Amino acid sequence: MFSPDPIPTLKTVSPPPEDDNEGSDTATEGGNDDDTPPSFPSLNSAQRVQSTPKIFTESQAMPPPPVPQLSQRTLGVNSGSRSSESSSSLTVLQTTQRPAKPSKNRKVALAPGHSPLDWAQLKSSGTNLRGVDTLARIPPSVLKQHNKRDDAWSAFYGKVYNITPYLAFHPGGEKELMRVAGRDGTKLFATTHAWVSVDLMLDECLVGFLVPEPSS
Repeated sequence: MFSPDPIPTLKTVSPPPEDDNEGSDTATEGGNDDDTPPSFPSLNSAQRVQSTPKIFTESQAMPPPPVPQLSQRTLGVNSGSRSSESSSSLTVLQTTQRPAKPSKNRKVALAPGHSPLDWAQLKSSGTNLRGVDTLARIPPSVLKQHNKRDDAWSAFYGKVYNITPYLAFHPGGEKELMRVAGRDGTKLFATTHAWVSVDLMLDECLVGFLVPEPSS
């Protein structure tokens, strides 16, 4: 038969007695409540001696700026000069040339039914605006024969157009467009209508192409 295990017992252990001298040392080391950080650099270090700022005397210091005399100042007038000819920030600058006058609008009042929309509708109506059956090679000598209001041709960028049906639709008026009748109007067109596509505007009026005069 097996014998039962012994029942464990609790043993009370007393703390060792405190040493008065040892406790006093611990209180001295850990009982310092001064949180002031130490001086850095040290008060007697070489770094502190070199970094000490130099204090100037009143004779060596920069004198203060003069006090502005606000009561004697005039708004818009330079304080350095009191004469009537003194410079001013509010003075209007004089120019040596007069400003250019705005250019007058070259558009004229068109007759009813002659707006750009009416011209677009006329082009798409199927009406023969060329006045010719086929395209031709046109020298300057032939072009200059078509310089009348009822028979006006003009060349633009190497292409010759019958501008007769477009005279009444021209926003600048018939007189201005007749200036290029019977001749090459590319230069004048580029000067006044550089943003306009002549091919899109006069495509249904094309009669031929400008070519040099034939050699004799």
